[in-house]
Formats: sequence, C-alpha cells, structure tokens
Amino acid sequence: MSDKPAPWTTAKPTAVLVLADGTVVEGCGAGATGTAQAEVCFNTAITGYQEVLTDPSYAGQIVTFTFPHIGNVGANGEDVETLETSAGEHVAGAVFKAPITAPSSYRANSDFDTWLKERGIIALSDVDTRALTAHIRETGLANAVIAHDPEGKFDIEALKAQAKEWSGLEGQDLVPGVSSTKTSNWDETTWKWDHGFGSGEGAAHHIVALDFGAKRNILRLFADLDCKVTVVSAQTSAQDILALKPDGVFLSNGPGDPAATGEYAVPTVTALIEAGTPIFGICLGHQILALALGGTTVKMHHGHHGANHPVMDHTTGKVEIVSMNHGFAVDVDSLPKGVEATHVSLFDGTNCGLRVSGKPVFSVQHHPEASPGPQDSHYLFRRFVNMLRERNGEPAMEERA
Repeated sequence: MSDKPAPWTTAKPTAVLVLADGTVVEGCGAGATGTAQAEVCFNTAITGYQEVLTDPSYAGQIVTFTFPHIGNVGANGEDVETLETSAGEHVAGAVFKAPITAPSSYRANSDFDTWLKERGIIALSDVDTRALTAHIRETGLANAVIAHDPEGKFDIEALKAQAKEWSGLEGQDLVPGVSSTKTSNWDETTWKWDHGFGSGEGAAHHIVALDFGAKRNILRLFADLDCKVTVVSAQTSAQDILALKPDGVFLSNGPGDPAATGEYAVPTVTALIEAGTPIFGICLGHQILALALGGTTVKMHHGHHGANHPVMDHTTGKVEIVSMNHGFAVDVDSLPKGVEATHVSLFDGTNCGLRVSGKPVFSVQHHPEASPGPQDSHYLFRRFVNMLRERNGEPAMEERA
C-alpha cells in the first residue's frame, strides 16, 4: 500500500484510521473524540453490535464491522456484556460502512452515537469496509491509530508515526484492565422474551469464575443450570480459589497475549489441575489452560471474529456454527501426550478445543455462550455441569436440551 489516502475515502473527513503501513482511511466521525492506538480487526456478525463492543476480549482493538448497518436499532442497557465489577477498559474504536441512523427498535433507550460517546469509543463511518476487510485479510491484523475531530484537523504524518511506533498486542497483558476489581456473586439467568432476565437459585453447584474479562451471558448460562457463581480477579491464587470450596472452576475469555497473562495465571491453573479440580475454559481461558498443560500459543494472521464460524466437535462428530473472537491460537502440535484436541476450525484448521485424558478438564476456543451468535454450543455448559454431577454421584443431564 502507498502512503496516499486509500481509494475508499470521503471528501471532508471528520475521522481517520491510519494504519502502520501508511494506509489512511477517511470518513465521518461518530462517538467519542480524540485518538486511540489499537489493532484493527474485522467482525462478520450481522447482529449484536452492542455485545461485540462491550466484550472485554476486544480491549486494545478497533473493530471493523463487515455488516453495513451498525447502530440502526439504537442501544439499551440489557445488551451490555461487560461485568459491573470490571476494571472498565474496552474496545478502542469501531469502523462502519453506513452512517448511524435514528434507532428503530422498541428496546432502544439511547441512540447509538450517544452510547458510543458515553463509553469513550471512537467511531468512523462512511467508508468502504469491504475494502478495509480485504486489506486486513491480505496483510494481517494491523496496528493503527483512529482519530475523531469534528473540525477535521489531523496531523496525518504524526498519526502515521504513532501507528508505526505502537508495539501491538504481542507480549501485552491486557487482563488487569478488564478483570473484576473485587470478588462478587452472580445469580442472573438468561434473557427471556416475556420477562427479561431472571434470578437463579444457584444451590446445586458452586463454580468459581476466574475473570480474565468474562462476559455476562457466560455467567447467566451457569445460573440457568442452578449453579452458584463466585467471580474472582484474574490474579487470585489457587490457594484462595480452593478456599472457596468450589465444585469447579471456570477460566473466562479475555484480551491480550495469553503468554503474557500466563505469567501469573499459568501457575494458578497448574495448581488447580493438580488439586483435581474440574475446569472449563473459554477463549483466553482455553489458551491459558493449554499453556498450563505445556502447550504454546501463536499470533494469528487476521484472527477469527464473527458469529458464523464452522467448528467440528470430534467428540460428537457434529459441525457447529459458532461465535469467535480471538487473535491468538493454541498450537495443536505443542499439546503434550494426554491432552486431546477436541474441536477444530473448518475455516483454517486451527485448534478450537482440548480435554485432558482421565481428568475433568476441558476448554474451547470459541464462545459457546454466543451473545451475539448461534446457540449450537450451549451444550458445553451442560457437559461441564455433568462433570460436577458425576463427581457427586448424581445422574447426568441430557447434554443437548
């Protein structure tokens, strides 16, 4: 790419996206003003933009939406995925094809532009997101700077320098910025059309959720299965977790480089495995579990971000359409003897799941809770709870309800 503005630019820009390779994407600004350095990725989901932009796993990233109409149904308080106890960092920016329109949903209690401003998210619209997506697919996840100035005053050369100087996500531990700042209990169940969210009894089993950037809907699905959930900070020790007397431990999703986070998380997870604790991990939790078992992780070329990814579950022989959000992956060839790969991406063959032979320990790379996305993988929560029931001598539930 040249240092000239990209061909998908607007005449009078009030916002720009400047990539480290010198590409300049111009458009109309929305949301917060200012600048932010981050990695640019693309997401192929056609629904759930609020859930995407409040997923803590997107900290340190700018999301380019391939679906053209983002913001047209406004915003509401029910579709936020960040926990109230989270330290608060989130996605750095967003890029849209079409301008934000007035909300057209009965569930909206805010227009989308106001919601972006309130959350400090810089946005850019009126650009060719297809061209930007193609650029990312060809050249890889890009370091960049996004800037919004209503006056349209930008020092492009300075922004190029900032984009080139940013170190990127490799080696970055972003979990402290999103993990819970205090221990809390969770009992909210999933949303139902007739009454919204409910409250679970949570008496059957006690799960401790190690919060690397957990999403609300993950915890809701545990509450649906009558689990009491205690959410703890990512840096909580194995000793303190075991003192809570959990029936099982959940390793949550989260942002950043798993190898960096693993400096403090891996010893904790290793100790929990040695204690015989049932463990279930999702996304970053999957990667940290692999590290604790002796595997390694690698940075992906352009990552997986979207709600339409096909994954094969080797334990059932079925193909599921799942929600994905990750820029790092477990190197399946690094998994030691006794650790079985259970899921694989049918897009590129990367690892999407593992389990430990003879132990109640497993994880998946994708997001079985959806929000947004399909519910094909909800059974994984029942699979985990069945492990807890088996240890207590209780009959198993049907895995697929």
